[in-house]
Amino acid sequence: MNASYLWLIPALPLLGAIINGGLALGSAKTLAGPSRGFAALIAVLFPALAFAITCVGTGHLAHVPYRDAIAPALTQSLWSWFHTGSFSLSFGFLFDRLSSMMLLFITGIGSLITLYSVGYMWADRGFARFMAYLNLFLFSMILLVLGASLPVTFLGWEGVGLCSYLLIGFWHTNTEYNDA
Repeated sequence: MNASYLWLIPALPLLGAIINGGLALGSAKTLAGPSRGFAALIAVLFPALAFAITCVGTGHLAHVPYRDAIAPALTQSLWSWFHTGSFSLSFGFLFDRLSSMMLLFITGIGSLITLYSVGYMWADRGFARFMAYLNLFLFSMILLVLGASLPVTFLGWEGVGLCSYLLIGFWHTNTEYNDA
């Protein structure tokens, strides 16, 4: 069954990462109050919207019956990477019962972690950059779980690794934090 809205689940956190990344690049030293509030709103709202879309997809999936012992799944193919003879590799998403459960955790708990991080990181100079890293991390995890082919899943896996490195090394100038 085709679901044309699946692309929104990873796209929303990615858009949040791009907006907050732009805010981080645009502010030389630190964000002022309204800009910091806007960065916080974007960082929390977009993953929460992805959670809402995941809930909608899970509801749609619950009404799709099993056929010949095959589990139901929602799919969306965005574009084709290449065709060779009878082999075709496309960039797409597969939303089945396992991925829906994982996405409920990733987007739901990820939104709550981001909300907590807003309060924890509010006074930090790199607030928008940290929020961009968190949204990019959520995007990568969603891509890892939602990928319909191994290359898409691999892109998500590599993105999770990159974002882990960025988040762990966020306070790279503070030796006390680095030692911890």
